[in-house]
Amino acid sequence: MSEPRFDHPRLIADIGGTFARFALEVAPHLFEHSVSLRCADYSDFHAAVLAYLSGLNGVTAGNIRHAAVAIANPVSGDLVRMTNYHWQFSIEEMRERLHFDNLVVVNDFTALAMSVPSLSVKQLRQFGGGVAVPRSVVGLIGAGTGLGVSGLIPAGEGWIALGTEGGHTSFSPQDEREVAILQYAWRQYSHVSFERLLSGSGIELIFYALTDRAGLPERHLEAPEITRLALDGSDALCRESIDVFCAILGTAAANLAVSQGAFGGIYIGGGIVPRLGLYFDQSPFRKRFEDKGRFAEYMKGIPTFVITAADATLIGASVILASQLRELDGANGSAILGQIRRALTSLSPAEQRVAQHVLAQPRSALNDPIAQIARAADVSQPTVIRFCRSLGCEGLSDFKLRLASGLTGTIPITHTQVTGNDSMLELGAKVLGNTASAILQARDHLNRDSMDRAMRLIAESSRVEIYAVGHYGAVANDAQFKFLRVGVSAVAHTDPRLQTLAANLLNPDVVVLIISSSGRIAELLAVAEKAQERGVKVIAITESQSPLARKADLALIVDHVEDIATQVPMISRILHLLMVDILVVGVTLQRGSNVPALGSDVTVGLDEVAPGQASIGARRKAPGISVAGTLAHLAPRSP
Repeated sequence: MSEPRFDHPRLIADIGGTFARFALEVAPHLFEHSVSLRCADYSDFHAAVLAYLSGLNGVTAGNIRHAAVAIANPVSGDLVRMTNYHWQFSIEEMRERLHFDNLVVVNDFTALAMSVPSLSVKQLRQFGGGVAVPRSVVGLIGAGTGLGVSGLIPAGEGWIALGTEGGHTSFSPQDEREVAILQYAWRQYSHVSFERLLSGSGIELIFYALTDRAGLPERHLEAPEITRLALDGSDALCRESIDVFCAILGTAAANLAVSQGAFGGIYIGGGIVPRLGLYFDQSPFRKRFEDKGRFAEYMKGIPTFVITAADATLIGASVILASQLRELDGANGSAILGQIRRALTSLSPAEQRVAQHVLAQPRSALNDPIAQIARAADVSQPTVIRFCRSLGCEGLSDFKLRLASGLTGTIPITHTQVTGNDSMLELGAKVLGNTASAILQARDHLNRDSMDRAMRLIAESSRVEIYAVGHYGAVANDAQFKFLRVGVSAVAHTDPRLQTLAANLLNPDVVVLIISSSGRIAELLAVAEKAQERGVKVIAITESQSPLARKADLALIVDHVEDIATQVPMISRILHLLMVDILVVGVTLQRGSNVPALGSDVTVGLDEVAPGQASIGARRKAPGISVAGTLAHLAPRSP
């Protein structure tokens, strides 16, 4: 029984250095209107998409809500720059120009890897021996314009795809002939990677090297012609070139298999090997693959497959898009949407109507003006603003920024539940993975205006007094140490009885920093009230829907759900520590010229907190720097 068709077709694309292939996915893994366009015929990606859509009857960008693009390029962050072609674009800007609700952009080999679990036996061809071990690591390698390398690691019920640049590992010759090829390549390149030889241009390089080695007259043949002459058996040197290509690919695949422990098999994709057909199965590939000396028997047990499905990359891009859409629709989707769901019962009836409207139509809420949102929710415009502030946002614009970042990510951030059945290795991987995901979410939803205001308040104060209880007392003590280390007067109070006494002695030139995950601790709420009675500004690091967040003069929001009934707070405490780190670095920049000469020990400490920032001497010349600069070291690095 076939899957039901989508309400709106999804645009799926596979962009290479030469061709851009587009198709409409009308049902799960059912593609129609597949067209390949030559990249050189279009000025940019946007022009190619419009050209494809213009050739479809009755389908425009407005009919398409979701799209996924697999591209022959590393993808990290919003800006995509192709390495094998001149196209570049912002993912979010492109989504807006094309009027898509969601645009997912991933590396093409990541997409190909994600297709493997969905491929049927008819879409694969096994050659050689070996049996795949279920739910084991899978390796993927494929030659085309370049050499792609990836892998799949089983995780729960799904898989994690590895985004790698393994094609650029150094080529290792296995016999005298390959040594001669390497020496020939060294005439042109100081570093010879596997990709230099395992690609379309690599076939040509192998052919020229073998021609030179044989002392034959130079012939200029392109890869398709070399391949054709090899397959029809009419040219011995071309046949030797393809055999060498297959042998070197066997070396690269074997290295991948032993590096990953790929007992789930090695899968071969790309544009070249599938075109070789059964010739490849009889080539030196498998013999070279198993030629690992003492590890020969180990290699014989790992199966190798050729991916024959023409739509494999499109299938993988579709799988990733579907995964993101499920995340956005579920309770663990966009962080701001999840926050709204959790906050529903604590909102006023009018604010709940705004919340229901946003949950039902997040895209409309993102793009509509406040008047239209108010009409749709049947509330006043001030109620919309109160709703935004109840979530810890400064106002509607801040809320929309957080909503946009949640709706337009590339690959969903996930949280994996730790169970009693986990091995120590699995437990460690889950804890680290969950922490990394939480940090990335916190980074994406950080309110920079609030952080900037908090830094200014602390920088202009005579002292910061830090209050916390229980597990978060360690965070308060850490904050005291770090502020003191950079020359900011600070004291931490973690005993509830002493907190009451200290609060009674507060002066207006002091700033109070309260750290509380729940924001519902009665003693800390009393401190906030007493501080404000004495004219003291209160900054709180807490969750958005807490009484403390509403009571504080300035709330720095950390929303992370953690089951403290079964374990002490781990991830949330790390997030609070990171918020303190950001404040310390920012206050150091704000106070600039007022930072005392603390010696080399403090200089090292600052470098540890804020790698890549200037020295203390340089900081003194930069008072008043915005938090945008302070947070620059948290942004993803370009490769």
